Amino acid sequence: MVVLSKLALAALAGYAAAHPGEKHDALKMKRELVARDYAAQVGARSLAACSNSAHAQALKTRSIKRRAEAVKNIRQKRGIQAPARKDKRALEDLQAWEAVNHNMTGVYEYDMFTSLEEVFSGNTSCILAPEITGGPYYVVGEKMRSNVKEAKWCDGVDLFLEVQYIDVNTCEAIPSVAVDIWNCNATGVYSGISTSGNYADGGYNSTYLRGIQLTDADGVASFETIFPGHYRGRAVHTHLLAHTNAQVMPNGTISVWDAPVSHIGQLFWPEDLRVEVEATYPYTLNTVAVTTNDEDMWSVLQADASFDPIPQFVYLGDVIEDGLFAWIQIGINGSADYTEDEYYGIAAYLHAEGGHTTGNVVGGPGGNGTAPGGNGTFPSDAPSGAPPASTSA
Repeated sequence: MVVLSKLALAALAGYAAAHPGEKHDALKMKRELVARDYAAQVGARSLAACSNSAHAQALKTRSIKRRAEAVKNIRQKRGIQAPARKDKRALEDLQAWEAVNHNMTGVYEYDMFTSLEEVFSGNTSCILAPEITGGPYYVVGEKMRSNVKEAKWCDGVDLFLEVQYIDVNTCEAIPSVAVDIWNCNATGVYSGISTSGNYADGGYNSTYLRGIQLTDADGVASFETIFPGHYRGRAVHTHLLAHTNAQVMPNGTISVWDAPVSHIGQLFWPEDLRVEVEATYPYTLNTVAVTTNDEDMWSVLQADASFDPIPQFVYLGDVIEDGLFAWIQIGINGSADYTEDEYYGIAAYLHAEGGHTTGNVVGGPGGNGTAPGGNGTFPSDAPSGAPPASTSA
């Protein structure tokens, strides 16, 4: 059970003013914490029941080898010769749920005697609460791509992120999950939107640090992005949103129309890692006051003994500028659908002619993902795969 700190309670009460586009009721959120905890405990028991099965162990073995090979290939491609930097984490400085050492660099040695399982095993008990806000800045129709960096507004510490979706009921990987990823850039600005406090260069037509992929047979989607910056009222975080039963259209886009929303979540990052990253350029240009994980209400909602919102990671070299490789396994109910959840909000959509706003804000007027015409309904010129609608944005 989550114990709310005074800082977290204050955040629950005053968060609407801190984050443009979000309005939430503090008492309702506290009630949802209880329901969330119960769901997490059920999910954790389900995972425990199947985690030692033959297929679960085989999946784990493949995952360990894949992650080790990925780091090796990235280092070779980038010409990194120095050994990965040793762990400098001071565990006693972190709060209870953050105290798990997610930095696996200290045990990542480059010799044949190293147990890869010590480094690259996944936190398979991880269950990210599906009710967590997708943010006010979810854009439908993003490019199908693994590298979401673009020529402009993407300078920063490179982050290679592997996300793996596991069904909590069977411990089996979930393939063909459409995974959206997005985060702000080093100075705290999101692409794809244009609203008070966040005016992206290019507005709704901008797409930097956003993308979508389908998971493979092992439930994996891998992205190349940057470590996110921060903005007012929020700790550093990365957004994830997953649809099951999505499909690739003839034009190469991924249609999520009428596809169930199986997971809405955010990944958080250790404070000591954030401090190290934000001491580098261009993060140093960000003059907005920092909000810590303790002060961010969504990190409280996201974390519990049953699930962990912080990915495990290794440094690719001996300096932070060499980049990071991070991974996380996310246990979800593969048959769930959170389309009607108030935290599923579509802020904009993108198609060949550019981006358009839906006029929607998460938790505010017209919530529940409502675009003009109903929940999740897009106008006729929306991304491929969306059926015609009677109204337009």
